[in-house]
Amino acid sequence: MAKVSKKYAEAVKLFDAEALYEAKEAIELVKKAATAKFDETVEVAVRLGVDPRKQDQAVRGVVVLPHGTGKTKRVLVFAKGDKVREAEAAGADFVGDQDMINKIQQGWFDFDVCVATPDMMSEVGKLGRILGGKGLMPNPKAGTVTFDVAKAVQEIKAGKIEYRLDKAGQIHAPIGKVSFDDEKLAENFRALIDALVRAKPAAAKGIYLRNIAVSSTMGPAARVNTQTYR
Repeated sequence: MAKVSKKYAEAVKLFDAEALYEAKEAIELVKKAATAKFDETVEVAVRLGVDPRKQDQAVRGVVVLPHGTGKTKRVLVFAKGDKVREAEAAGADFVGDQDMINKIQQGWFDFDVCVATPDMMSEVGKLGRILGGKGLMPNPKAGTVTFDVAKAVQEIKAGKIEYRLDKAGQIHAPIGKVSFDDEKLAENFRALIDALVRAKPAAAKGIYLRNIAVSSTMGPAARVNTQTYR
């Protein structure tokens, strides 16, 4: 059995292992239990009633959190011509075409999100193994392959996150920082859950939201009452 720190052991005592909390109460407990010296991220884990092995039950999408994540993402845009100026005006951190592709091939990764115009994808596609392995490959479903680069950059800067079902049938996503007000975290939480409910596959049967848990980076998790969202 893994050994836990004294701080973690004390934090666990704040939680009732059998309880199902309402979202705001769970967030309050998670914040109280966050004892790290840095501003921990508040994370949500959702187990869905879908079969991740079946393509028609895949759950993937994006949501703009109303209060952002507390982290400013560095955005790289692959574009040419007028779209370069458009991306720069929207606040993109890095913009280019073949020059950026060459930098990445040489091992440069000082960015968090990639956006590409559709006409660049034939070239960007050559980075499939490199970017795909890091989860950075532009994707139309995530809104990162688009000619509307200004909107894409602005949404990412405003707090857009991508969620994607993993092999265990779970979604993991950040909803902010421990330093956020309870109300802002609760609103971000609700935005994420609402997005997941809207993304429910037609092929999914039975209970869709099986389990929801909220935790901080280094702290224990509080289980949320899913009945509220069914």
